[in-house]
Amino acid sequence: MSEHESVKQSPLGQGTRYVNRYDPSLLYPIARDINWQAQGVDRATLPFRGVDIWNAYELSWLDSRGKPVVRLAEFRIPASSDHIIESKSFKLYLNSYNLTRFGSEEEARSHLQQDLSQAAGGQVSVRLIRPDAPATIGQLEGVCIDDLEIDVEHYSPAPSLLKCSSETVTETLVTHLLKSNCPVTGQPDWGSVQIRYRGGKIDRKGLLAYIVSYREHGDFHEQCVENIFMDIWRHCRPQKLSVYARYVRRGGLDINPYRSSIQDEPVNTRLSRQ
Repeated sequence: MSEHESVKQSPLGQGTRYVNRYDPSLLYPIARDINWQAQGVDRATLPFRGVDIWNAYELSWLDSRGKPVVRLAEFRIPASSDHIIESKSFKLYLNSYNLTRFGSEEEARSHLQQDLSQAAGGQVSVRLIRPDAPATIGQLEGVCIDDLEIDVEHYSPAPSLLKCSSETVTETLVTHLLKSNCPVTGQPDWGSVQIRYRGGKIDRKGLLAYIVSYREHGDFHEQCVENIFMDIWRHCRPQKLSVYARYVRRGGLDINPYRSSIQDEPVNTRLSRQ
């Protein structure tokens, strides 16, 4: 039985009971190395590092007197952690705070960090944000390739579409045409992708057709981004490469995986469609 099939047959794929009191057992971790093995790499040979940035817009608990506290949250899960966390289980876990009392905001944050770090098998950072804090809407820097005229024939990943020339360039390309499907629920996952690289100039039409080819593909956000990185890395052999996806929120959460061959951290810039 594949990992996707086992997740579908778990409680995640069934009608779900709403839990409104603290329950960290709701978190459902999925081993990252399943996808790594499918790509023919392991922890020692990964050509990338990175982080998964989760933004939560529906987080609330009760203070010691029973009064609701509302916060937004940013979670950063290292791409080197043992597990990803399935998004529905993440949402159910956050819901379990709704009727739970904490003595302070720091106590709630500490529980979040401890539980998520344990589930991920890596150190997760947690930042809580007041709902009245100023919100900034930005955009992914780079040249948008969405208006290129292309014929599309593939709606499952087709890395053979990736081509590059011998001309060495440094450039950043952006597309908002990424769509894949959740392997658990089948719901669409919409995203924008930024690709920064130095190396042989990538054929932009081929790159756009390749991103569009994910349209009927069922996989988790993190694995889609890792596969995009690995396909470009292998087919175009850039000297440097970063792939950053900003997915549209679902269930009060958005997921933004970043994979890069260099050591840096992405800026958590919310897009207008998020």
